[in-house]
Amino acid sequence: MIEENRARLTATRKHSLGGVLAGLRLLLDRWGSKMQFEPNNPLIVQGDGSLLLEVDCEQSEAVRSFLARFAELERAPEHIHTYRITSLSLWNAASAGMSPKRIADGLRQFSKYDVPNKVVNDIEEKVSRFGKVVLLPPEADAPDMLRLQVDDLQVARKIATNKAATSLCAGAIREGLFRVPLGHRGTIKQALLKLGYPVEDLAGFVEGAPLAVELRAETRAGKPFNLRRYQRQAVDAWHKGGELGGGHGVVVLPCGAGKTIVGLAGMAATGCQTLILATGTASVRQWIHEILERTSLSEEQVGEFSGARKEIRPVTVTTYQILTHRRSTDHEFTHMGLFSAANWGLIVYDEVHLLPAPVFRVTADIQARRRLGLTATLVREDGREADVFSLIGPKRFDVPWKDLERKGFVAEARCVELRVDLIDSLTLRYEAAEKRQKVRIAAENPAKMVVIDELLKKHRDDKVLIIGMYLDQLQDAARVFGAPLITGKTPAADREQLYEEFRQGSIRVLVVSKVANFSIDLPDANVAIQISGTFGSRQEEAQRLGRILRPSGGKCWFYSVVTHNSREQEFAHNRQLFLTEQGYTYEVREWTSATQGDSTVNGRPA
Repeated sequence: MIEENRARLTATRKHSLGGVLAGLRLLLDRWGSKMQFEPNNPLIVQGDGSLLLEVDCEQSEAVRSFLARFAELERAPEHIHTYRITSLSLWNAASAGMSPKRIADGLRQFSKYDVPNKVVNDIEEKVSRFGKVVLLPPEADAPDMLRLQVDDLQVARKIATNKAATSLCAGAIREGLFRVPLGHRGTIKQALLKLGYPVEDLAGFVEGAPLAVELRAETRAGKPFNLRRYQRQAVDAWHKGGELGGGHGVVVLPCGAGKTIVGLAGMAATGCQTLILATGTASVRQWIHEILERTSLSEEQVGEFSGARKEIRPVTVTTYQILTHRRSTDHEFTHMGLFSAANWGLIVYDEVHLLPAPVFRVTADIQARRRLGLTATLVREDGREADVFSLIGPKRFDVPWKDLERKGFVAEARCVELRVDLIDSLTLRYEAAEKRQKVRIAAENPAKMVVIDELLKKHRDDKVLIIGMYLDQLQDAARVFGAPLITGKTPAADREQLYEEFRQGSIRVLVVSKVANFSIDLPDANVAIQISGTFGSRQEEAQRLGRILRPSGGKCWFYSVVTHNSREQEFAHNRQLFLTEQGYTYEVREWTSATQGDSTVNGRPA
């Protein structure tokens, strides 16, 4: 009955949309308009810069891949997805070599109607701003001063009258050419981006202490190794052959697509001592393992700077947590000196979308070092994407997740949202709760345990991760299903042991908290059951799917279990936006086997 109702609703919506389009066509004919009308095209471009994409269309996947290069997904209901063209999305596209003509031509190719001239003009104007302001190296007579060159005199005068910008300059050489102290290289870029003018940084970098790094043709374990084509393209787009415009920026690739390999190739391309910032101790050790396994570097050349070890070597790997550690809010950060502890020529920011605010401040001061950001998504929940653009660099390379899936580089994923009713005994408490508390009550709905039980039976031969954020809920799941639990309090050695047992197959199910969101190499995991998340975090959704995308063969399943008609369901919609933009579709199912009243699993209270 549910499926029949859903089919009727889908048909009704399509019929309604068709009726609207037919009505528009009739009006256009009546007015004698010469406006182009292509009914089979899936895109409507509106004058305010929003883009409406019909997803029930043969071309929708190709259009989605096109839009993802220069627009941001805002809403993704079942049949019509809404994108928005922003200044930052256009500047990232421009830095990756996408011209305004290519954008406009693509919009015209896929649009039902003529693209408004206002939108085309706005795209041209905003893209043209990229490159109008250029940061150049010092001249011999002023070695401590960069040069900020502005070819457009109107823009130069706007900068000259802006207090934030002029406070970071040391006067003008002439109209359109300013002096900028070396220490203000990062902050001037931030200030001018806020003014609406992204700076193209051609000021160059210190070479850093030399370090010969070669990629092996065969790993230490004796397996053949070479870069995939897209990995080589990513490194080339970032490095640019050593030109002034290269050596800084962000590479965006799906989890499981080999971002670490891109980092190693970046080290080989630059040939200098390197500081690598990772998300946790487990990630630090995975980086070290990959460096030793796939490059010519020896154990004596690679160091771990963590809570357990304090090694500074030609290649040093540390964590964001270590860098932001301090005894109290009144004290200085204990280990920020790492940025100047050696003559680094390259700093690699793993999972750059997680870069903490204090590291942003230091990053503004070390702009003379080459910078490589690696991430699966540029989405930041704190809205600081512009700071990543200014301080790490623009997006240099990305590839649609679905493209890599089709080529077998990441696993084929099926995403399913399972909606379960809230148990009766919690209904009154939920209705009386504040909004924030409603989310937690819905997230910890005991009826979810019944769903987990059924899914574990269905996937009894698979490797399963049960992922959540609330400790009590995770402890209950671990107890009910007899599975090991990994949280932030689990000692690093114990975590590594459990991960290894999972890899070897002696453990089939792991219950994990947010600590498993990032940089954990579990290549055989092919099922993830998400039972709670960080409100509407799009980046977390992407990272959790990424835990099962490593190409171990066959399909993988990503289940998100949410409480029906609740605040949690609203947040789940927002969480899915980034993955929807990448071409994934969430199949929505209402869980019918969970009965009203307090649920049980195998005869036990859930």
